[in-house]
Amino acid sequence: MLPLLRSVPRALGSAVAGLRAAAPSPQLRPLLQPAPRPCARPFGFLSVRSGSARLPSLLRPRKPCSCGCGALHTEGDKAFVEFLSDEMKEEKKVQKHKSLPKMSGGWELEMNGTEAKLVRNVAGEKITVTFNINNSIPPTYDGEEETSQGKKTEEQEPELTSTPNFVVEVIKSGGKKALVLDCHYPGDEVGQEEEDQSDIFSIREVSFQSTGESEWKDTNYTLNTDSLDWTLYDHLMDFLADRGVDNTFADELVELSTALEHQEYITFLEDLRGFVKTQWNRQDAEYLMFMAGFGQ
Repeated sequence: MLPLLRSVPRALGSAVAGLRAAAPSPQLRPLLQPAPRPCARPFGFLSVRSGSARLPSLLRPRKPCSCGCGALHTEGDKAFVEFLSDEMKEEKKVQKHKSLPKMSGGWELEMNGTEAKLVRNVAGEKITVTFNINNSIPPTYDGEEETSQGKKTEEQEPELTSTPNFVVEVIKSGGKKALVLDCHYPGDEVGQEEEDQSDIFSIREVSFQSTGESEWKDTNYTLNTDSLDWTLYDHLMDFLADRGVDNTFADELVELSTALEHQEYITFLEDLRGFVKTQWNRQDAEYLMFMAGFGQ
């Protein structure tokens, strides 16, 4: 009986071994392998490694410009800089005065940005003429004229002329009041010489202002010349002419103001060109900072 019990495990072991041998192992092996998962990362990030100098094209920053400044520029900036360079060259070619023209009559020029002051002292009186070149060029209208044959030809581009409003301030020696005359250039009379030798500038307003005030008060009475008696108006013009503010002065002021305005315009083009050329693109700068931190 004992030998029979001992033979039972052996028989079971042989049966199990037979079953293992009969079962095809290649068919069971795929059931034990994990199912493949789709990649959740973009393909561009797969080639990025820490410390690797190789970057995918999506993350590759744009190259700096060839000017050597190290800044990043867009194609629009590049075209803008080229245009400004050409514009500067053309403006310098047509620049009439390389240096500012002098005013006759002993006027001294004082500049404060775009504001200019001409100061003159005559027989105990101080005459100050103040003007600003900003918005001093009247608008021009490009037109076309028809010839006798019915064909259109472009008009020659007019020369830009600065005709600023200007204020004349006359102060008597030791006086507490200043006579202030607001003058301007009528657009249809500038640069024209008529037979009656009319004045090329006009007085618009006249007022008295305190010499001790830093700013003029609007509450002071102001005389508008639109409805002024012509005899009084002529006396006011003669008053200015006796102090050197006449047609000759007005012509020279136009020439000076035009030279100043053109000079400032060229400087503005130079500053704008330098600003566009060296201005960083904010997105590119932030992008480089991101990439610098990503590679660490």
